[in-house]
This record gives sequence, C-alpha cells and structure tokens, in this order.
Amino acid sequence: MIRGHLAVIDMQRVFADPASPWAAPRYADAAAGVRRLLPAFAGRVTFTRFLAPEHPAGAWRAYYDRWPFARLPPQAGLWELTDGFADLADHVVDAGTFGKWTPELAARVGPDGRLVLAGVSTDCCVLSTALAAADAGAEVLVVADACAGADDDSHRRALEIMRLYEPLIRVTTLAGLPLPAPGT
Repeated sequence: MIRGHLAVIDMQRVFADPASPWAAPRYADAAAGVRRLLPAFAGRVTFTRFLAPEHPAGAWRAYYDRWPFARLPPQAGLWELTDGFADLADHVVDAGTFGKWTPELAARVGPDGRLVLAGVSTDCCVLSTALAAADAGAEVLVVADACAGADDDSHRRALEIMRLYEPLIRVTTLAGLPLPAPGT
C-alpha cells in the first residue's frame, strides 16, 4: 500500500479517442499505468473529469471559440470516463478548469497529505493540478509512466518543469513505487 491519495486526472473519451482534437497519443499507456496503481490506493482514489462550462467567462470564451467541438453538456459522451475506469470510479470530481486541485480534492487529500497524480494530459491538467496542490502544501508525486501528454515532447517537457519544483513535486515511475507485481 502506498501512502497518500491517488488522483486520476481526466481519463475521458475526449482524450482517448484518436479522432479527437484533444487526443493524447499515449493514452493507452497511461491507462495501463493507472490500472497498475489502483490496487495500491484502495478507497483512496479520486477520478476527475474536465467539463466545459455552460457559460464560459473571461479568457475561457476565447478558448472555447478555438475549440467549439467541446461546447457540449456534461452528459455528452466525450466527457465520460473511458471503459474500464467508469466502473471503478467511486469518487469523481468534475471541474471546468485545467487544474483539479478543488476544495473537494483538497479535503480528500488532507492538509498535510500526499497527492499521487496520474492521467492526462501531463502538459495541461496534470501540471496545473500538481502546481496548485504543491502551492497548497500537499506533497505531490507525479507517476510519469501513468501519464500521457498531447505528444511525447510536451509530456517530457512538462515532467522537466515539474522536476524544477522538487521537493514539493517529485516525478517518479511505476518502478519507483512499492507496487505489487502485475497479476498478484
């Protein structure tokens, strides 16, 4: 068992579907990493979903002008967690922001807790969540091989940026965590 709380960031159809403008090409690799992490956090997992707000405000208006396909209600299929995760998501936090460090997630982690991050996209929602959580005083571990970026270079650069925040944010791998062997 690993100490802390696992936040699985935005494992949604919109990021998994290769035809989506927001597809993370290595989504399947991140999903496999997430599946390896889940047993070590039984009862301490929060899945998040990025949702478009009904009425974008401020700079978000220009963002959704650029990405009009995403102006769909929360029940639209593109916002669903992908198969395999929907059934495992006992606790889901929805947010219309890149960062998922919401009051609800913060309460689940606790004031001096550890947040372990996995999911998509490393260079957007994972990065935004990690920075906000670190600023709030949470110890943050980002599991690099349980994340995927918009592309490999963006993923790598985001991990490099997060490494600049050590010891507040630490980047690790599945091999660097005390996980049970696959299949046990």
